[in-house]
Amino acid sequence: MEFGRVFDICHQCRRCFDLCPSFDFMFKRIDAIGEDASALKAPDHKEVVDLCYQCKLCYNHCPYTPPHVWNIDFPRFMLRAKAVEVKERGRVTTQDKALGKTDLIGKLGSALAPLANFANSNKLNRIIMEKVVGIHRDRNLPRFFSETFSRWFRKRNDRQGPAENGKVAMFYTCSVEYNAPEVGKASTEVLEHNNISVACPEQRCCGMPFLDGGDIEATIESAAFNVKHLAEAVRSGADVVVPGPTCSYMIKREYPDLLNTDDARLVAEHTYDICEFLVKKAREKKLDRSFKVGIGKVAYQAPCHLRAQNVGFKSRDLMKAAGADVDLIEQCSAVDGTWGFKKEYYQLSMKVAKPLFDKVEQADPNYTVSDCLMAGMQITQGTGRKVLHPIQIVHKAYGLDEEAK
Repeated sequence: MEFGRVFDICHQCRRCFDLCPSFDFMFKRIDAIGEDASALKAPDHKEVVDLCYQCKLCYNHCPYTPPHVWNIDFPRFMLRAKAVEVKERGRVTTQDKALGKTDLIGKLGSALAPLANFANSNKLNRIIMEKVVGIHRDRNLPRFFSETFSRWFRKRNDRQGPAENGKVAMFYTCSVEYNAPEVGKASTEVLEHNNISVACPEQRCCGMPFLDGGDIEATIESAAFNVKHLAEAVRSGADVVVPGPTCSYMIKREYPDLLNTDDARLVAEHTYDICEFLVKKAREKKLDRSFKVGIGKVAYQAPCHLRAQNVGFKSRDLMKAAGADVDLIEQCSAVDGTWGFKKEYYQLSMKVAKPLFDKVEQADPNYTVSDCLMAGMQITQGTGRKVLHPIQIVHKAYGLDEEAK
C-alpha cells in the first residue's frame, strides 16, 4: 500500500525525473503500462529500491516532506523497503554483508597492506572477487595503509594541544582510518594550527554500509556505540567534526531517528562537517587567515550527502578564503558507499557520473577536490585524476605540507 501511495504522488509530481535511475525507471515503467502507479507489481517495486543509491537529494527536492500531510521521505522509504526485504529473506546477502563490514575489512587490509593492495589490483583475484562477493572486477578499490590514522594520531598526539579556540572530537571515519590517513592528518594539523584541541574518541564505522544492505540491527549497534563515546566528548565541551559527508549525515540525520535518545540528539546538534566547522570559526573571527601558498584553480565536486545536509557550500567557501579559484561542480558521483561497487550497477554508476567526469575535464584544474572519498575514487576512475579533500587544500595553503617535510 505504501509503495502505491508514494509512487502515485511521485508519478503525479515528477520533479525528481532526472535525479537518479530509481525515478527514471519508475516513471518510464508507469508510462509503459499506461495506468497509474498502483499497476506496478512487486518486481517493479524491487527494481526501484535496488536502483536507489541513497544520494538523498530527492528529499530536499521534494515539496511533500514532513511536516507535510503526505509525509514523503523517499530515501528512508527505500531503506525501509530494503530492511523489510532482509527480514522476509531472513538474512543479509553475501554481497551486502561483505560490503558492510568496513571495519573488519579495514583492519585486515591494513594488517596485510602490501598483500591486500596487490590482491586488489590482481586481475585474476578481481574476477574471483566478482564471482564470490559481487564487487565488479573493474571497480577501482581503495588502498590500505599499514599505519592507520588512529595509530598515527596516538603516536604523535598524546597531548591534547592548545584549546584557545575550543576543542573537538574527531569522528575520523573508516575511510580515513584505513584508506586515506593523510586526510585525517591534514584535518588534525589544520585544527591544531588554529589552536583547536583535537581528540579521537573510540569509534566504529558510522553504519551506513549496514543500512544500505538492510541490516538495521547492525546499524543500530554501531550508532549506539558511537553515540555513547561522542556524547561523553560533547558533554565535556567538545564539538564533533567529521571529514566525511556520509558519516556526518548519518550522525546528524539518521542517529536521532534510529536511536531516539537524548544523547543521539545531543551529538547530532553538536556535529559539523570539518569545513562547516572551520567556516563557523571564521565567522567568529577565530580562523587563522595567514595562508602562505598559492593554490590556483580547483575543480570542486560538492558531494550529495553534504548538499543533503543543507549547510551551503562551506568547503568551497573555505578554499576560496584560502586563496583558491574554485569551480563548483554540482554533479552526483553515483557510487555511494556500496552501490557503485556492485557488479550489477557498476556500469550504470559510471554512466550516471559521466557529466561529473566531463565537467572536471573541462575545468582542467590544478587540483580536483571532493569531501567524499568514495566520490573521489569515482572521479579518479572516470578521469585518471588524483582527488584531494578540501582540508588538504587548506593544509597546503597554510604551508603545513612544507613544514611536514
